[in-house]
Amino acid sequence: MTTLTRTALVVVAVLVLLLALLWVFQRRLIYLPDRTAPPPAAAVLPGARDVSFTTADGLRLRAWYAPGTRDVTVLIAGGNAGNRQYRAPLVRALSEHGLGVLLMDYRGYGGNPGTPTEEGLYRDAVAARDLVESSRVIYFGESLGAGVVTRLALERPPDGLVLRSPFTDLAAAGQANYPFLPVRPLLRDRFPVAENLAKIRAPVVVVYGTRDTIVPPRLSRAVAEAAGGPATTVAVAGADHNDLALLTGTDIVASVVAMADRISH
Repeated sequence: MTTLTRTALVVVAVLVLLLALLWVFQRRLIYLPDRTAPPPAAAVLPGARDVSFTTADGLRLRAWYAPGTRDVTVLIAGGNAGNRQYRAPLVRALSEHGLGVLLMDYRGYGGNPGTPTEEGLYRDAVAARDLVESSRVIYFGESLGAGVVTRLALERPPDGLVLRSPFTDLAAAGQANYPFLPVRPLLRDRFPVAENLAKIRAPVVVVYGTRDTIVPPRLSRAVAEAAGGPATTVAVAGADHNDLALLTGTDIVASVVAMADRISH
């Protein structure tokens, strides 16, 4: 065996090993939960309370509920990182407009048991939806959460959706961040946002930052173009994926409030 052949075999073996490791540990790259249990809801959001729900596979998960003065509840499904405490400022801002808010945490997040997967997060959202008693419901999906709520909307249609920084599917977002890897064939979890949204007739607002380095703006625009119902896009100039402008900025809050006004008439 020549030196060149041995070198080629070593390179191939290393590549195979790396791909195998990516296959096994990929969910640790996708889901970045803060597993710490947040403080009681009322300590963070005056008037809010702790609630819980049980998923179809038997997990009891904790969430926060802030009641509103209007018959519209916003179900918030967060992104792939943090926990519900990170999104408390958004709840506070929406509550100031009279909206009820159910801020869920997925399995494995915010002191909840379990390990996050695409199917698991969907089950979490279904169980959370059962807590909402308002006659009008808006699903708010942040980044990865857009994949969760668009799938939920297929089974439990909302009155409206607000999708913040959505990707067309997880593979497209992954390929944008890891262009040197064969992301699509390796992925276990898919989150086909655009494909699901094409089947949904509820109105949707897509909000994205024009300088998003995690989910390229073109992917969010493509999501809006795929919508099966009326779609509006809101571009937040200069905003990156984790900027405050995309958490509690005027454009985000106004988009949700405008959707609430729309579905209330």
